[in-house]
Amino acid sequence: MTPLPDRYCPTDGVRVPGDSLAWRCPTCHGPLDLDFSPTPASLKSLTGRVNSLWRYAQTLPMATSALSLGEGRTPVVPLTDEVSAKLDFLMPTLSFKDRGAVLLAELALRVGPRQVVADSSGNAGTAIAAYCARARLPCTVYVPLGTSAKKLEQIEAHGARVELVDGGRDAAGRAAQRAADEPDTFYASHVFNPYFLHGTKTYVHELWEDLGGRLPDVLVLPVGNGTLLLGAALAIAELFGAGLLDRRPALWAVQAQAVAPLARAWAEGAEELTGTTPQAPTHAEGIAIPRPPRARQILRAVRDSGGTFLTVTEDRIRHAQLDLASRGLYVESTSAVCWAAVRDGALGGKSAVVPLCGAGLKSGLARP
Repeated sequence: MTPLPDRYCPTDGVRVPGDSLAWRCPTCHGPLDLDFSPTPASLKSLTGRVNSLWRYAQTLPMATSALSLGEGRTPVVPLTDEVSAKLDFLMPTLSFKDRGAVLLAELALRVGPRQVVADSSGNAGTAIAAYCARARLPCTVYVPLGTSAKKLEQIEAHGARVELVDGGRDAAGRAAQRAADEPDTFYASHVFNPYFLHGTKTYVHELWEDLGGRLPDVLVLPVGNGTLLLGAALAIAELFGAGLLDRRPALWAVQAQAVAPLARAWAEGAEELTGTTPQAPTHAEGIAIPRPPRARQILRAVRDSGGTFLTVTEDRIRHAQLDLASRGLYVESTSAVCWAAVRDGALGGKSAVVPLCGAGLKSGLARP
């Protein structure tokens, strides 16, 4: 078994050993990145490999997993002549979060904590619970009041303990972090732990393979904590750096207009969140994050790609969800935001892929 790479703070450079239970920078308390520079395999060498995200082992911080449920390798289907959708709701727990959760659970299994804790608005908690069940690790998931009952049922079905937190998504995060500071506890944070991002980047490695060694002009991605977008940026850098891409796609980040702190900072030309962003209820609960810890990294990734931020109203989200369902694709409201952003011609002839990240059965149809 190869040694685990160190983690480091991108702000002040502080290093954390690979097998440490520390979940944030001990100096600035910010999220950590991974000291890891992989070289992706060529298209030809991928032939015949396992049909899961583990076929991209050269790009992952651990080459194998005893916990795999066959996650990854989701299909791409056309929506229009310009836009295709990658069906990441066809995962073991019905969301793209499985991509990162399997790496977090594998890491937890290797460092051997007494317990695992996580916080979530639903999908990440479900994925962590499922892979902890696979690893036989006790797991507690902190979720805000108002989380979909169907998501809570799914978390509990995997044997995890659910802690309902009075307040929003930030309150659930603070509760989990207090628990994470207890001795011998592994914080399976899909935001602070960089292993999660190295799992979500396989979304782009799959697209690149399925499109014959290329990527579309634009990757349209939902952004709350930004884990899928930051994973996409990692994969693009890896493929381009290895000479396997001749151009980088633009990253278009989509937020619900009701909770859009990053889009506001972008419009102001800021490199970090600015002030307090007004919030309102939104059907897109999965991206309703008022203060994403990796905000600076997200804004920089979009800027460096030549991309932009878009926001969508609740009415557009609802109509996009119904439109996808009419095409045979029943996804949750959060998964409809990217289609809501581009379905009316915003691309201007560019090719694009949107992710459909979570199944509609998790939360039902958005209502007016």
